[in-house]
Amino acid sequence: MKAIIYRHNGAPDVLRFVDRDLPVPGPGEVRVRVAVSGVNPTDWQARSGVGHPKRFSEVTPHLDGAGTVDAVGEGVDQSRLGQRVWLFMAAAGRPTGTAAEFTVVPAEQAVRLPDEVGFDVGASLGVPALTAHRALTVAEDGPRRLRPGALGGRVVLAAGGAGAVGHAVIQLARWAGATVISTVSSPEKARLATAAGAHHVINYREGDPAAEIRRITPDGVDIVAEVALGANLALDLAVLRTRGTIATYANDGGRPVELNVPQNMVLNTRFQFLVLYTAGPEARTAAVQDVAAAVHDGALPVGEEHGLPLIRFPLDRTTDAHRAVESRAVGKVVVDVTS
Repeated sequence: MKAIIYRHNGAPDVLRFVDRDLPVPGPGEVRVRVAVSGVNPTDWQARSGVGHPKRFSEVTPHLDGAGTVDAVGEGVDQSRLGQRVWLFMAAAGRPTGTAAEFTVVPAEQAVRLPDEVGFDVGASLGVPALTAHRALTVAEDGPRRLRPGALGGRVVLAAGGAGAVGHAVIQLARWAGATVISTVSSPEKARLATAAGAHHVINYREGDPAAEIRRITPDGVDIVAEVALGANLALDLAVLRTRGTIATYANDGGRPVELNVPQNMVLNTRFQFLVLYTAGPEARTAAVQDVAAAVHDGALPVGEEHGLPLIRFPLDRTTDAHRAVESRAVGKVVVDVTS
């Protein structure tokens, strides 16, 4: 099979396009013929060594993807053969991610993809959708699970609604019944957040965004899903309701976070920092189940018309795919692996 590998951490040019033997699934595992591989910031960070110590002599990157089960290991039901699936955390703690024609994962990390849902959607779930689920389920007064109506009466602020996680936050929050506000930095990104389903979209670089959000929700925002905590904290606190939650999954821009302790004491602010690797198995299992239900309901489409443009590369140009993600391309970067 064809695969992408790297043996040393570094810039995108450490990636190599190589031939490898077909992997064999072990007990409790499935082998998947990968159709589309999704690329996330955590993939290039792992490749470069930023916060992700390299544990194997050779690594095939990428956590997310979608394809078809073509072999099963001992203990896995034979009925899974031929099943269309989406994959998550394929390269987490393992040397074999989805940037290859075939990959092997634990059976529970290959989730059934409905026949009417394309592989592009499947490859765009994983990190973004599971992260979004976690952000929406950590408030003090819940909910812990998402379903239609679970966020009824709540107001969610999706910072950076044109990004992959922000896009998933908008879609999942709407599916769960929330009123969704998104902040963006340009008219083009506003168009994308609106296409994703945000009820209100605000350019934070214009006018008084805090006053505009307060006009929409005088009592404040219940949950903020935050991508740039250092840059956006003042705005978040200006619009957060008492006992509201700021769930942060990144600090884009790297601005230091400075807390006004008395202000947060009075607000009873809840800060939740999150990353999938250490979220715990119960939280991940709940997220997978709820995201699968949302996919079944058609709530997580991708593409330009749904607010998340797809930026495609063939497998032998995975280096360029990594460069696109590192340069903060607007949209979802995917690698076409097999037809």
